[in-house]
Amino acid sequence: MQLSDVFLALGESTFLDLLKRVSISRLRTYQMYEQIKVRLRLTKMNGEALRKAAPRLWERLGAGDAELASDLSQAILVSHLEMIIAALDFLGVPHQDGFFGKDEDLSGHLTEGWQQRAFDALKDKYPASVVQFYLNHLGVETGSAATLFTPAQ
Repeated sequence: MQLSDVFLALGESTFLDLLKRVSISRLRTYQMYEQIKVRLRLTKMNGEALRKAAPRLWERLGAGDAELASDLSQAILVSHLEMIIAALDFLGVPHQDGFFGKDEDLSGHLTEGWQQRAFDALKDKYPASVVQFYLNHLGVETGSAATLFTPAQ
């Protein structure tokens, strides 16, 4: 499963919700603003521009644009670092302010049912769409999830 598949599987309404939750100030803080703006093909990036670009971005994701999916994921996730830190702490994953090494073996921490347990622990503190997206993102990035995680409510 690829990141673009995660976006598509979650659906267009969830995608729109995720876009609304992107923090432009966080992108600037982490020096990602220009990179994301260029990847999204925007001359100006703000909440309104993101909403207007959503149909084109959705179409590009549908065409399998892996680089777009990766950059959008980073924009969404850097906007919710507190949630990522909480999720990794809950799962017992060693990290540095929400970041861990790409080559780290997390299989001991991501045991059966890890996504549902983490979702249940975080869904009342953070937006459910962001939690679900992150858990799917983590599953794809670590290779620990072959299918889309859909939480049992």
